[in-house]
Amino acid sequence: MTVLPAGRDDLSDVLDIYAAARRFMKNSGNPTQWGDSRPSETATERDIAEGNLYKIVSGGKTVGVFAFIIGDDPTYRKIDGKWLNSEPYGTIHRLAGDGSRRGIFVAALRFCLGKCRNIRVDTHESNLPMRRCLEREGFVFCGWIVTDDGTERMAFQRDDVVK
Repeated sequence: MTVLPAGRDDLSDVLDIYAAARRFMKNSGNPTQWGDSRPSETATERDIAEGNLYKIVSGGKTVGVFAFIIGDDPTYRKIDGKWLNSEPYGTIHRLAGDGSRRGIFVAALRFCLGKCRNIRVDTHESNLPMRRCLEREGFVFCGWIVTDDGTERMAFQRDDVVK
């Protein structure tokens, strides 16, 4: 699998992948994290315009997508718990696969670690597949944050920074 920047021409594929991910989440006992409309087309267009959206390609087909943003995330300023450190970090958001390939999270993580060794991510308590991925890949549960829509998320961090 190859990770590439997503462009405006990828919007339709990305929105299809998000729709598939919403169906998967609902069928996996997590119906509220993205509901029926998140991530929105507007947020996706913004991620593309800001250069933060990436696609995961396998066999010439886009099979996954994620946003990776390096720098302070306002949502993470307040945590009911404690981050592993206060060093600069990158955040993985809006990760999704089309269901055709396993390993989407690992491909995204390897790419992100190549850009920043200190990674944060959050997920809904009911998102058991994502929580298993985070645990398997060495993320540590740090506490609870509140998202821009007012809902709580479990916050995790993986610190690979050489001290």
